[in-house]
Amino acid sequence: MTTQTNITPEESILPETELRESRPTIDAHAVEIAATPWALMPECIPSMLGRIAFSGREAKPVLTRGQSGSQSGAIAVLSLSGVISQHPDWFADTSIDQFSADLMSAVNDPGVGALLISIDSPGGSVYGVQELAGMMMAAREQKPIVAFANSLAASAAYWIGCSASEFFCTPGGEVGSIGVWQAHMDMSGALEQAGIKTTLISAGKFKTEGNPYQPLDEDAQGFMQSRVDDYYNEFVSAVANARGVNPDAVRNGMGQGRVLGAQEARKANMIDGIMTLPQVIQRMQKKIAPNTQNRGASTRILSHRMSIS
Repeated sequence: MTTQTNITPEESILPETELRESRPTIDAHAVEIAATPWALMPECIPSMLGRIAFSGREAKPVLTRGQSGSQSGAIAVLSLSGVISQHPDWFADTSIDQFSADLMSAVNDPGVGALLISIDSPGGSVYGVQELAGMMMAAREQKPIVAFANSLAASAAYWIGCSASEFFCTPGGEVGSIGVWQAHMDMSGALEQAGIKTTLISAGKFKTEGNPYQPLDEDAQGFMQSRVDDYYNEFVSAVANARGVNPDAVRNGMGQGRVLGAQEARKANMIDGIMTLPQVIQRMQKKIAPNTQNRGASTRILSHRMSIS
């Protein structure tokens, strides 16, 4: 026996959940990310979009000292990891604000003899990076600052790392991605499908230039390209200055936007050597030791009590 069920037009409508899935969706965070100039590996964007934003995020502690702040010759270890932003933000792991404060705290601490920056980062926003790199260039005149790619120092992270006194990479690591990019998201088609029409009301000739509600015109794209070029030129200039080479050597070499493995990076003069973390620490300890040998028995004991983590 066959049972026939009559379905009314109202009952045949898709469930609300299915309707939502069939409509174009617009991610506000994606628009925010697209509009930001990045010194970041582009393939990292999807993982950033997968994060959940929440307020009150606390910055991670990044500074490790010896057992006592008064100990002379200790090594301060700062961690530069994950996505970098200027201020604590929903998408970032390391805040330049906090990192800069910890950097200067270690530089000004009489108990610290040298700084080690352990890097594992694909880069991040360009904002604040130039200022931090300049701060490190000045700070390395006061105390040795060693950067260590363990295992990735890409884009903004490379910009920061190469500003140290010396830059080393773990044998299986990668460095580089010297470049800047920005995206424009044209949401006009998706909004039209959703039945939404946006009207912008503004003052200022170029105030709404590059907005996501309409296709990007040639003039707006040209201006966006000029801003990307400006940031890229600053990036290139900083690397050339830090590595002691001509800017053309950076533009026409050093991966040209790609990350390079440790061996190729060393050949391209992007790093000073290839070492493991224990080897880097041992090397730093040996360099600090001559400065403390003539200060008496207490400082010699100190060199054996250094705490590195």
